[in-house]
Amino acid sequence: MKKYLSVIIVLLLAQSAFAQREFGFGITLGDPTGLTVKFWTAADQAIDADVGADYFGAPRIDVDYLWHFYTFRSKIASLFAGMGGSLGFGHTRSILFYTDDDYHHRFFYRANDGLGFGVRALFGINVTPHKTPLELYAEVGVLVGIIPGFGAAPDFAVGVRFYP
Repeated sequence: MKKYLSVIIVLLLAQSAFAQREFGFGITLGDPTGLTVKFWTAADQAIDADVGADYFGAPRIDVDYLWHFYTFRSKIASLFAGMGGSLGFGHTRSILFYTDDDYHHRFFYRANDGLGFGVRALFGINVTPHKTPLELYAEVGVLVGIIPGFGAAPDFAVGVRFYP
């Protein structure tokens, strides 16, 4: 009897966690294009992760910590800002902004067959239509590459997440 009771309690807790929209998954288009997940840690904070192909082809993983701001006085739409890291693998081309010896700024393509790491800052908006298990979002930001070389590139994405 105790075993059944503990299973029922665990199922009720799991159902209440999903009912509060704590965990969502979906697709993202942009940088990267692939899969996305989001876990809410508080009513106004969340952790999201994206896995997919970068715009220029390399596999990429992003993990960000987000702060949500309910500036529209609505539970349907909110703004968010966040910071995180990005890990890229394999052959890629990137547009980077850099300073050469003459202090001229240029955009260029760079090919690399190794591991890349960068930090990113982003800002966006998310919309959760009333009485639906969906979240729509759009975000823009900057990715600052640290490894294998220093540079910066714009980052953007749009996506949808489903909350079971």
